[in-house]
Amino acid sequence: MPILDRAEYIEQAYLFRILADRMEQQLATQELLASVRHELLASTNLPLAIDFLSAELRLTGFFAPAMRKLAHYFTPFQTFCVAEAERERGKFDLNQALVILAREAGYRAENPSRQGLFLFQLECLCRNRLNYDRGLTAVADDPFYDAAWRDWLIFVRRQVGFIDLADLIYERSEFARQERLRRGVEQTEDDIPAPLFGEKEGRIAAANRRRDPLLLFAALHRHLGYPAVPVPNFHDRAPDLLPALVRRIERLESRIKMLDEEQ
Repeated sequence: MPILDRAEYIEQAYLFRILADRMEQQLATQELLASVRHELLASTNLPLAIDFLSAELRLTGFFAPAMRKLAHYFTPFQTFCVAEAERERGKFDLNQALVILAREAGYRAENPSRQGLFLFQLECLCRNRLNYDRGLTAVADDPFYDAAWRDWLIFVRRQVGFIDLADLIYERSEFARQERLRRGVEQTEDDIPAPLFGEKEGRIAAANRRRDPLLLFAALHRHLGYPAVPVPNFHDRAPDLLPALVRRIERLESRIKMLDEEQ
């Protein structure tokens, strides 16, 4: 999968942001896609992708299968977020997924770093309680990461939950590499794996060991400047469901009473 031009990411960010805003107005998704298509830059490939998404939406009613077929245009992480939002038993909202995709595409359109993009995607998985195994697999398949990053992401996918996240970042930082060279005489520079994070990220990770991962994300967000992850609103539906259940039980009781009277 190739890395797209900057104009494609700018238009993607606009598309996802407009869809998230206008879906709150309870408008039909097909009508939204048809109206937004005329607002996009015609020199990009996004209008063609919208035509395909609209056709697949009319056939299947889902976005994720169509985005998966357009793997040369949409990243695996984008497809994963939409697929998680379209799960019937999931609690991840489609509006939340669109806001995440809008901010990620906007970050890609600027001057993104691999460290910032990874931390943004990982924080999205953490805050929205998404599946780490499928999510990190989608992150590793992103063409923005090189071979060293992909190998490390697969390692993180296996070790997340067993090893503290701050330790995983610290061990592959320039700060940890300097500490090892300073302490160990038996180790040479060739024996230490190439760092994926800088000295600043390593210091932040070392300072946040055995602490809440959200504090680590907050500190890294302040210093790296990647987009803020939207905080999900896990609404407790129990107060809304209880009156509806009471009304349904009352209707059932009235029907049973009518059947008894007929008998």
